[in-house]
Formats: sequence, structure tokens, C-alpha cells
Amino acid sequence: MYINKVFLFGNLTRDPELRSLPSGNSVVSFGLATNRVYRDGNGQKQEQTEFHNVVVFGRQADIVSQYLKKGSSAFVEGRLQTRSWEGQDGVKKYRTEIVAERVQFGPRSGGASGGYRGSENRGEGTDAPAKNEGIDYPEEDIKPEDIPF
Repeated sequence: MYINKVFLFGNLTRDPELRSLPSGNSVVSFGLATNRVYRDGNGQKQEQTEFHNVVVFGRQADIVSQYLKKGSSAFVEGRLQTRSWEGQDGVKKYRTEIVAERVQFGPRSGGASGGYRGSENRGEGTDAPAKNEGIDYPEEDIKPEDIPF
């Protein structure tokens, strides 16, 4: 069995571009930026941004073009696909893109740098604790011999 599955959460880098195929089906394309934070060999915090091309077909394409715009956050689930074509100069060109099977809209106000807090999606107050302040963890240490498996 082979698997080609992609999950991305990021911000749109441009407004979605809606087009219609000759068959009448809708297709929308947009760019999505994701960030990766890591520490380099010297222990310095580094951030790397990746840019992805996303394509959505059908009814979901119409919804994406209607509700998302540049800067919106989105969770994309799909597969990788590489297309090739011959350019005007006769050189073969390639483009790898994510063909989205599902697009979920992210929080409206958080943004990538603000961090995701689930309460923003559920309509709860924005003064919810950002860390685990509301969770009452036990004080005692868990001993390996207490674990039943």
C-alpha cells in the first residue's frame, strides 16, 4: 500500500483565484505559507518559511474563494501532485502542488505568530488561559510500577 497524504496549517499568501474548467467545475488556487521554528547548531532559535501551492476543486473551491483571503489561516488536507508542461521556450517545466481534499478555516484573529487557541473556534471568551493554567494536574509523580501496562 502506498500513501500520499499532506496536512498543512498556515496562512494564505495571496487571495484565492477562482476559475472554471471546460466541464463547468470550479477550481481555485492559492498559496499557503507554513513556518518551522527550530534551534540551529549554536542553540539559536531559527524560523524557516515554506511556501506551498494549493488547488481545490468543486463546491469546496467556491466556498474557499468566497470566505478566504490573503492572510487567512487554513488547515489543508490533501495529496501531493506534480504537473509538467512545456514552456514557451521549449523547456519542460514542473510544478508540485497540494490537491486539497478538505480545507478548514482557521481562527479569524489568531494568525500564525499569535498561536492557535482552540477557544477562538468555539466562541468562548478570548481571556481563556493560553497555557495549562486551567488544568488541575496531580502534584505527585507517577511511578512506572503504577502504570497498568
